[in-house]
This record gives sequence, C-alpha cells and structure tokens, in this order.
Amino acid sequence: MQPKTANPFRLALFWLGIQAVWGALLGISLQSRTIELAPADSLIAYGRLATAGAIVAAVVQVMVGFYSDARRRRGSRRVEFYVVGALGGAVAIEFFFGAHTLVALTIAYVGVQAALNLAIGPYQAIIPDFVDREHTGIASSWMAAFQGAGNAIGALAASFITSARELGTALSALLLTTCLVTSAHVRRLTFVLSPSGAEKRAPVTRAFVDLFISRALLYIGFYTLLGYLLFYVDGVLGPATLAAGRRETGILIVSFTLVGALGAALAARPSDRMDKRLVATAGAAAFIVALALFIGSHSIAGVAAATVLAGLGWGIFLVADWAIACRLLPSDAMAAAMGIWNLAIVLPQIIAPALTTAVLQGLRLGVGHQAPQVAFALALCETLVGAAWLWRLPRCAIEQ
Repeated sequence: MQPKTANPFRLALFWLGIQAVWGALLGISLQSRTIELAPADSLIAYGRLATAGAIVAAVVQVMVGFYSDARRRRGSRRVEFYVVGALGGAVAIEFFFGAHTLVALTIAYVGVQAALNLAIGPYQAIIPDFVDREHTGIASSWMAAFQGAGNAIGALAASFITSARELGTALSALLLTTCLVTSAHVRRLTFVLSPSGAEKRAPVTRAFVDLFISRALLYIGFYTLLGYLLFYVDGVLGPATLAAGRRETGILIVSFTLVGALGAALAARPSDRMDKRLVATAGAAAFIVALALFIGSHSIAGVAAATVLAGLGWGIFLVADWAIACRLLPSDAMAAAMGIWNLAIVLPQIIAPALTTAVLQGLRLGVGHQAPQVAFALALCETLVGAAWLWRLPRCAIEQ
C-alpha cells in the first residue's frame, strides 16, 4: 500500500550521507591528503584539486539534470541516479583514502565529485516531485538540518578516525545506507504532479536569474567566512600552536553546523506560512550581525557568540532558500534548473578566495589579525548585497 504523503525524514536522509562526505573531504581530508602527497607544494596542489572538483561538479549537475528531467517525464522517480551515484561515490571514496600518489588522489577526487553530483542534481528535485507546495517549508527544513548534521558528522569523523581506510569505509557505509532508505521510500510514492501534467516553463527566467545572483552573493560570504576562519582564529585569538588553532577552528565549525540544524527547525513553519523572502532575509541578517561580532571580537566568548548566531542565521536562510527554489523553479525541468541553481554554490567556492586575495593584496595585508578581519568585512558586504538582491523577486513569483 502506497503512503499518501511523503515522509520528510526519509526523503532527506540521503542528504545526510552526501553532506557527511563533503564535511570530511572539503573541511579536512582533501587538505590533509594533499599535504601528505605533495608536502612541498601543498597549497598550489590543493587549489588545483579544489578547482578541478568544482568544475566537474558544475558540468555533471547541469548535464545530468536535463537527462534526469527527460527520464522523469517518462515516469522515472530518478532513483536510478541516486543508486548509481552512491555506488560510484563509495568506490571513489575508497580510492581517495587509499591513494599513494597525487595523480591517483586527483583521479579519485574527480571521481567522487562526478559520482555524487550525478546523484545530487536529480536528488535536489525530490521535494517538488513528492511534496505538495503547502509543506515544502517543513521538507526543506529537514534538508537544511541534515546538511548541517552531515557536515558535522563528516568533520568529526575526519578529525577523530585516524585510519584512512576506516574513515573511507565509514563514509561509504553511511552514504550507501542513507541512499538505500531514501530510494526505498521514493519507490513507494506517487508524484505530486504526474509527469505528463507537470508545468512547462523555461528553466531560466528573470526571477530565476535574480534568485541565482542573490544566492551566489550569500554563498560567497559564507565561503569567505569558512575559508578564512582558521586564519582569524590564529591571528585574533592567538592559540599557542597551529595544532591548537586547528582544534579550535574545528570546534567552531562543528558548533556552527549543529546550531544551523536548530535554525532550520525554527524556520520550517514560517517558510510555509510567511513571505519566504522575509524568512531568508532574517537568516541573512543574523549572519551579518555575526560577521560584525567576529570583526569586533577579541575573546573566545565573543567568537563563540558570533559562531552560534552565524549558524542559527545560516540554518534559517537555507530553509527559506530551498523553499523559494521549490516554488520558483519549473516542475517540468526541475533537475536541470536545480543543476543550474546549484552553480550558485559551486562558483562561490572559486570566487570567494580569489576576490578576497585580490582585496588583501590591494591593501597589502598578508599576515596579522587585520587580514582576516578585512576578509570578514568583505563577507559582510557580500551577504548584505545578496539579501537586498533577494527582494527583486516579486512575491507572486514564489507564492504561485
């Protein structure tokens, strides 16, 4: 007997497994493995790896999105993309942690990006496929909560599991298990809209462009905060050793992601009942205030308060952001549109460090506490403009 409604927990669980992988690789393991295999040139090697991965992610998501939508119109629930992506990702993860050369590591990392993004593009259409419009806020809150929880799990695993083989096995097992639960649930569901009855709209509209720009600006601010947090801790708080600074930074990142889950829970019902632009702006405002606290703080208490506020605001923003996309993007080309929409996350991973470096070089700031404070001031401006840009969206475009 088919369930009448989708279970938001089961729909979102695969996101936990995916985000655990990214929390481990992007936060810790990619850097540490690069240092192990290219100690004399680790910064440049890491930059090349990160850039190559971002490019592969962008290309795969857009390409597979169009194919996934074509499959959906023929009745597919897109489960085949989840399963192939998870299996391929699990294999690539094992190779990543077992690589003995930089070339092997590069191939494995590109493989992880290709496999997981093969699943991510179609998977991000799961809410509009199976959740009615009146409940997208609650479903989006589960996605946002599992994103934060997954990132925290991955970062903790990479920090405390010392064996590379055991870490790879743990991440692969979590990825496959969550994929199995979500896929089994989806196979028992019916579409909110039948494939033939799906609304036919162009994937890219003026409202879509405004949403993309707003989201990209906010994520540039986010990746600036994430990328320069260790430098901030080292320069402003002055830990005794670099290792101590890494530990303090790790604790802040985990705290940020866990509080983000709380923010996501708080934003669930408001995202269904209120103007979603207002909810997203409230989250961005909290993030902006947190950045101001970071800039003005010189003690661990102030930094801790800023971290909690930033996580809370980011969790709120993520829910509203996802809910807006589910309403705005076209049902007939949801995965393709989601793939393009997700470029607003991928491109900031390249833009944030490049823009910040240019500003710091222009100001001749390379060391000391002022450099990360300037970086955070730049993030504050980027987030402020992104939040303001969101109001270019007419309410009718996201409440239709």
